Amino acid sequence: MEPDVSMENSCMIRIAVLSIGPVPTGLLRDYHAMLLRHRTISLSAISSFYVEHQKSPFANQPWDTGSLRFKFVLGGAPPSPWEDFQSNRKILAVIGICHCPSSPDLESVADQFGAICKSYTSSLVQRCFAFCPCDSHLEDGEKKGNNIILFPPADRQTQEFHLQTMMQDIAASLLMEFEKWVLRAESAGTILKTPLDSQANLSSEEVIKAKKRRLARAQKTIGDYCLLAGSPVDANAHYSTALELARLTADYFWFAGALEGSVCALLIDHMDQRDAVLEDEVRNRYNNVILHYRKSSIQDNPQRVSPLSFELEAILKLARFLCRRELTKEVVDLLTNAADGAKSLIDASDRLILYIEIARLYGTLGHQRKAAFFSRQVAQLYMQQENRLAATSAMQVLSMTTKAYRIQSRASILKQSHSNETVPGHADSGKFHHHSVVSLFESQWSTLQMVVLREILLSAVRAGDPLAAWSAAARLLRSYYPLITPAGQNGLASALANSAERLPSGTRCADPALPFIRLHSFPLHSSHMDIVKCNPAREDWWAGSAPSGPFIYTPFSKGEPNDSSKQELIWIVGEPVQVLVELANPCAFDLRVDSIYLSVHSGNFDAFPISADLPPNSSQIITLSGIPTSAGPVVILGCIIHCFGVITEQLFRDVDNLLLGAAQGLVISDPFRSCGSPRLRNVSVPNISAVPPLPLLVSHVIGGDGAIILYEGEICNVWINLSNAGTVQVEQVHISLSGKNQDSVLSVTYETLQSALPLKPGAEVTIPVTLKAWHLGLMDPDAAAGKSASSSMGRNLKDGSSPSLLIHYAGPLTISADSEIKESAVPAGRRLFLPLQISVLQGLSLVKARLLSMEIPAHIGDSLPRPVNKEATATNEVAVCESKIDKLMKIDPYRGSWGLRFLELELSNPTDVVFEISVSVQLEKSSNEDNLSVDEYDYPKTRIDRDYSARVLIPLEHFKLPILDGSFFSKDLQSDGSAGARNSIFSEKNTKAELNASIKNLISRIKVRWQSGRNSFGELNIKDAIQAALQTSIMDILLPDPLTFGFRLTRSGFQNSAESDLPKQSNIQVHPSSPKNHVIAHDITPIEVLVCNNTKERIKMSLSITCRDVAGENCAEGDKATVLWAGVLSGIVLEVPPLQEIKHCFSLFFLVPGEYTLVAESLIDDANDILRARARTLSPDEPIFCYSPPFHVHVVGTA
Repeated sequence: MEPDVSMENSCMIRIAVLSIGPVPTGLLRDYHAMLLRHRTISLSAISSFYVEHQKSPFANQPWDTGSLRFKFVLGGAPPSPWEDFQSNRKILAVIGICHCPSSPDLESVADQFGAICKSYTSSLVQRCFAFCPCDSHLEDGEKKGNNIILFPPADRQTQEFHLQTMMQDIAASLLMEFEKWVLRAESAGTILKTPLDSQANLSSEEVIKAKKRRLARAQKTIGDYCLLAGSPVDANAHYSTALELARLTADYFWFAGALEGSVCALLIDHMDQRDAVLEDEVRNRYNNVILHYRKSSIQDNPQRVSPLSFELEAILKLARFLCRRELTKEVVDLLTNAADGAKSLIDASDRLILYIEIARLYGTLGHQRKAAFFSRQVAQLYMQQENRLAATSAMQVLSMTTKAYRIQSRASILKQSHSNETVPGHADSGKFHHHSVVSLFESQWSTLQMVVLREILLSAVRAGDPLAAWSAAARLLRSYYPLITPAGQNGLASALANSAERLPSGTRCADPALPFIRLHSFPLHSSHMDIVKCNPAREDWWAGSAPSGPFIYTPFSKGEPNDSSKQELIWIVGEPVQVLVELANPCAFDLRVDSIYLSVHSGNFDAFPISADLPPNSSQIITLSGIPTSAGPVVILGCIIHCFGVITEQLFRDVDNLLLGAAQGLVISDPFRSCGSPRLRNVSVPNISAVPPLPLLVSHVIGGDGAIILYEGEICNVWINLSNAGTVQVEQVHISLSGKNQDSVLSVTYETLQSALPLKPGAEVTIPVTLKAWHLGLMDPDAAAGKSASSSMGRNLKDGSSPSLLIHYAGPLTISADSEIKESAVPAGRRLFLPLQISVLQGLSLVKARLLSMEIPAHIGDSLPRPVNKEATATNEVAVCESKIDKLMKIDPYRGSWGLRFLELELSNPTDVVFEISVSVQLEKSSNEDNLSVDEYDYPKTRIDRDYSARVLIPLEHFKLPILDGSFFSKDLQSDGSAGARNSIFSEKNTKAELNASIKNLISRIKVRWQSGRNSFGELNIKDAIQAALQTSIMDILLPDPLTFGFRLTRSGFQNSAESDLPKQSNIQVHPSSPKNHVIAHDITPIEVLVCNNTKERIKMSLSITCRDVAGENCAEGDKATVLWAGVLSGIVLEVPPLQEIKHCFSLFFLVPGEYTLVAESLIDDANDILRARARTLSPDEPIFCYSPPFHVHVVGTA
C-alpha cells in the first residue's frame, strides 16, 4: 500500500529528487520547496520546448486547458512490483540536486548522477540541477552535456524563474517520451505482468488466456500514459476498450484497475464541474472497483499474493472523495470496512499505512477520538520494530493523540492558541468558563489517559528524548497522582530525575510537575505605604485623595464607577513587595523545590527566588517577593519553579481551573484538600500597576510605640519621629486628624515639620503632639474597674476610639514631560496613617453638680460700689482688683444684698493615686484699645485621696451680663402676634440656641484641673454636669434685672448732680458696721435712691419707697409710725434713659433706734418684649414689677 492515495493519483508523474554529493539539509529543503511550487505545468507553457517528431497518439490533447502533474519523491523510492499494473507507480524522471560549493568536482557529480540514474530503469528523463556554481564550474558545465544544469548565483526570483523554465523543459521531454512509448506499444505490443501472474510453466489454456488478456492490459496501460500526458479524453477511450476486453477474459483485477483509471479521467475532465450527478457516478464506479478487487482476491492465486491492498486503497480513495460532514455515516462505514480488512494484511507496513490513512480521514471528519484510537494502533506498530527511529515516530504519533485525550502538552496548547489568538494577559488571566473546564477534565477517561501518557513516556525513553520523557512523566504524576500507588509515584519521580540528568542545566519545560501552587493573598500595605492622588493645581493638593489600601478600584480614581470586577493594586518602583502563595505536595515522597519565584511577563519586575521542602502529603504557605523596576502594568501569571532538575512555569489560572473542576466533580481530587489545607475563596490576581518612586515616611514614637496610658482628662506631650526612607525627597506635607475623639489632640506643631522641608532621603524630623485624654462614657468598655492598661489599649485599638494623624506628603508635584505611561503622568503622593494609641483609664469622676445660692445683706451708706461697665464711658478706668473677695465674686452695686451663686461639684477618686484639684475662672476685661482680653484666676487647691470624695465650689457672679439686651432673646418675637405658628416655632428654636450658647460660653470659662505626681496632669470634663445644673437657672445667673436700685446717705444735704456721680471707690466693705454708715435717731437723714436702667430702651415707671421695721411692718405710715419722712415716697413717675440712672431724694426722721429696711418698688409702664421675656410673663396684659432687695439701716440713739 501507498500513503496519501486519492482518485487523482493515476495522473501524477513521479519524479525522484536525489541529493548528489553532500548538500546541507537546510538548502536541500529549500530546493525541494522550490520544486514543489511547480507540481503542475500547463501544456500551453511547454509548447516552446515540445517537438513533434511524428504524429502524436494523443489526438485529443487539451493544449489550452490541460496540464502535467508531478509528484516529487524526495530521496527516491525502490521500484514497485506493481509498476506494470499502475504506470503512475513508476519513477519516470530523476532530478539530482547538487550544491557546487560542497561538490566542486562536476565530473564526479556527473558520474555519480549517472550511476544513480541506472537504478531507476523506468525513468525517461534525467536532470541534475547544480546550484551556486563558480566561474570554473560555468566553463566546465558546458562540456558535461544537457543532464547537468547550472543555476548561477542570483536572487530568489531569478532562480525561481530559471527553475520554472527547466521544469517546463522536463515536462516537454516527458510528454515526448510518453508519445514514443504509446506508439511503440500500439505497434509492437508489450508484455505486462503483476505478482498475481504465475511464473511456472503455463498450460495451454493459461497461454491462450494470457494472450487474450494481453490486449486488455495493453489498452489499460496506454490509458495510464494518456492520463500522465494530461489527455483524459484519450485515456477514457483506451480505458473503455480495456474494460470490454477484460470483461470478456474475466480479468477482474485489471478490469478494476481500468475502471479506476476511467474515474480519474472523468474527474480530470470535469475538474471544476463537481456536482451531485458526478459524485453519484464516481461512487457507483468505485463501488464496482471495490467489488472487482474483491472478486480477484477470491480467484485461485498460486502465488499466494493477495490484491487486498488494492481493494483497501480503493476504499480509502472513495472515503477521501466523499469525506465531508454531510456523508459522515457513509464514510465511517467505508473506514470500518477498511479497518476490518487490516486484519487480513500480511505486511505490517501495509497495516501501518492503512491505520495512518484511516486516522487522517477520521480527523478530517472531526472524529478526534477515533482518529486517536487508530493513531495509537500506528504507534504500537512502530513500537514493535524496536529501533530508535521507530520509537521516535511512535512518540510523535502519540503526541498527536494527546489533544483528543485531553492530555496535550502545554507547549502545543500555547502554540495552537498563539496561531489563533494572542496569549491572554493579566486582564483576563483569572477568567475561565464552565465548558473549558469540562473539556479539560474528564474523569471517566482517567485510565485511558494514563495508558497513553505511559506509552508516550516509554516511547520517549526508547527514542532517547529526555525532555519528552520528563514532560510525559510530569503530566502523568500531576494529573493522576490519586490513581497511582506510592510505589508508582516514586517510580515517576525517579523517571523525572533520570530524565533531568540527561538534560543540560537550565532546561525549561512547558509542562509543570509538582508542587501545586495557588495564589493565597496579597499582604496588606503598611499604614505608611498608602498611595493617594495629588492635585497640583489646587492649594489643598491632598483634598479628595483616597488611599490605595492596598486595593482600590482604579489607580487614580475620579469617582467614576468601575465596571471591572477585578481589584487594582499599586506598587512603587524600587520598593519590595510580597505575595503569599500556597504549595501542596499530595504525593508519598519528599519534595525538594530548588527555587521558586514569581513569573512576571511584563518585564518590569525583579523576582527573588527561594527554596522550599515539602514532606509527603503536606502543604505550605510561603512568601514570594520582588521589586518593580520600571513604571507600567505588572503582569503576574504564576510562578517559575525549578524542581526535578527542570524549570517550569505554573499559572494561577490553571490551578483555579483545577480547583473548580474538583468542586464540580470533574477532577479526581483537590490536591490542597488532600494535603489538609483549608478551603479558601478564589483569589484572583488584581490589576497591578507600578508607579514611579515616591518618598516614604516611616514614623515611630520616641520612648516606644506602645499605647499611651492616660487618665481621663490627662494632658501629655508625645514626640513623633518621622524619617524619609524613600529615594525621593518630601516637598509637600499636610497634617490632619481622623477617627474618633479628634478633640483629644490639642495641638500639633505643624510648623516644625514644614520648616524641615524638603526632607531629603535619610533625613528625619521630630514633631511634638499635645494630647488630652477623653472622657469615658457609661458604655465604654474601659470604664469598668479592674481593667489593665494593656487590655485597655487592645480594646481602644480594636474599637477605633483613638484618634489618628493623617500625614499627606508627596515629592515634586510636577508632571514629567517624558512619561512613558499614562499613570506615571499623574502626580502621586502618600498618606501616612499614624494612629495615636491612647489607652484611657478612669480617673476622677464627677458624682454630681448642683447650684447653690446665698444672700449677704448690704447696709446703706454714703457711697456705692463701682457699677458694671456698660459702655465705653468708663474704659479709661482699667484696674485689676487684687482683693480676695473680688476674685471670688462680682457685686451688683445697686443690690441691697450680695446675691452669691456657687456651683458645687462633688468629685470622687476611684483610682489608686492621689489627685490635687485646682479651679480657675477666665474673666474678660477691657483694654485701652477697646479690645477684650482674658484674665484667669486660680482658687486654692483641693486634695482628694484614694477612694475618697471632695466638693469644690465655683462662684458664678463673675459671669453676669452687664446689659439686658434683646440679642439674648429671639429676634423673631412679634408683639402684634402676626407672625403665626411658623415664626413662633423659629423663635422658640432661636431662644434655645441662644440659651445653649450662653451655657457653653460659661462652661468653657471654668476649668477644673488636676495633678497627680510630677508629670501627670489633666483637666476634668465637667461640661455635661454643669450644663444640667445650670439649665433651669441660667437666665438668673447671666441676665441682670431690667432695673436695679441703690440707696445712699447724703449727710450734708442734697448734693448736686455733679457730686452724685459714681464714686471712685470700686468696692464696698465686707463689714457693714462701719461708724460712718450709722444713722442717728431724732435727726433728719437725707437719702437718695438711684434707679439704673440696664436695657437699651427707655423705661417709664411708677416708683414707690417703703421703710419697714424688724417685724416687716411699714413704719412710715399708720397711727403707730416710728419714722417721719419728707418728700415723695409713693406714686413717683419717672422715665429712665437707656443704660443710665436717675436719682430721687427724700429725708427720713427715725424716732426709735433699731434696725430698719428700705425697699424700692416700681411698676413699669408699656413694657416691651424684652422686659416681658425677662419677667417670664404669661400674658401681654400682666403688669411688670421690679423690686429692690432690702437695704439695712442701722439707727442708733443720741445718748
